[in-house]
Amino acid sequence: MTDATILLVEDNPDDALLTMRALTQGNIGNDVVHARDGVEALDYLFGTGGYAGRRPEDLPVVMLLDLKLPRLDGLDVLRRVRADERTKLLPVVILTSSREEQDLMAGYRLGANSYVVKPVEFTGFVDAVRELGLYWVVLNRRIGASPG
Repeated sequence: MTDATILLVEDNPDDALLTMRALTQGNIGNDVVHARDGVEALDYLFGTGGYAGRRPEDLPVVMLLDLKLPRLDGLDVLRRVRADERTKLLPVVILTSSREEQDLMAGYRLGANSYVVKPVEFTGFVDAVRELGLYWVVLNRRIGASPG
């Protein structure tokens, strides 16, 4: 039912590259699909648009979701993910630079599993992403996965 893909939804190419490098440095060898905005993320999840033909049943193990995205922001993506039976239990980690309390509250109200503020310095960012990867990919037990 699930595969081991990580869906990274990030419009900043530098942050996306850093995230992927940090996962690699943390020995997280999962495939990473990089969606550059909220519309592309939903197309990937539901097998529409540029991802027409992709099986929506093959959900990523986790979605790392930025909030400030073009075309459709992260909170709207989260709202649509939680409203659909196929994706409502998908683990979603908001990974954002926003320290706004209203964003934090909205993220949790809409069903985010975690809210992580991106550290400003490189080593802190790498460490945070590596730990996220280890938890959500290795330690967290997911629905549809066989017990390890």
